[in-house]
Amino acid sequence: MLPMGRNSLSPTGRQKAATARSDEKRERILAAAEALFDAQGYANTTIEQMVQALGVTKPFVYYYFRNKQEIFETLCWTPAVACFTAMDFAEDDARPAHEKVADGIARLVRATLAHHPAAFFPYREPQVFRPEYLAAQKKLANHFYDRLCTLLDEGRADGMFEFGDTKITALAACSLPGFLYNWYRPGGRLPPDAVARELTALACRVLGLRACPPSTTTTTGDTP
Repeated sequence: MLPMGRNSLSPTGRQKAATARSDEKRERILAAAEALFDAQGYANTTIEQMVQALGVTKPFVYYYFRNKQEIFETLCWTPAVACFTAMDFAEDDARPAHEKVADGIARLVRATLAHHPAAFFPYREPQVFRPEYLAAQKKLANHFYDRLCTLLDEGRADGMFEFGDTKITALAACSLPGFLYNWYRPGGRLPPDAVARELTALACRVLGLRACPPSTTTTTGDTP
């Protein structure tokens, strides 16, 4: 079983048990921190700036988080889980492998966009993370690529994919959403759904998929 959710890596702060109200307060802290990390980076962001943005005192933050690094890792963990479980399908999902792959890639791209900007923090500042966090993230990534490569091999056996090395092909296709951090900005020329469909279609080409399922690439109603 893979770890899930924001609190999977370690205990947080002095909080003993989560409640609806405490979860709301934690989310307020995370939202304020995310905006600061995005605007000025990890090194230039302080707990003092967070409490000023929230209009609270430092004990308020330290009740839920031990330090700035834990806040940063918590922000990054949620998109990591969302992205690296994109190839998880129900056991009774009877769709052929190529349809699952296309759907999973679309889910990966959409998750990356939906969790902007936190999804891009690991690309911007990979030096921040503890070894424990990196090990957990690697476990998630291996889980994702194991499932993707299995589906790719099944789809190739069905005659739906044309590619050489399975792992290289999987990494190449998934590098497309990975490089979103270089250029994607909310409010750009295309809405997120259109960006997701464009990138999914491009990834399908990298995978050698003969025809992307229409549900992942339809662009009706989108205007550049």
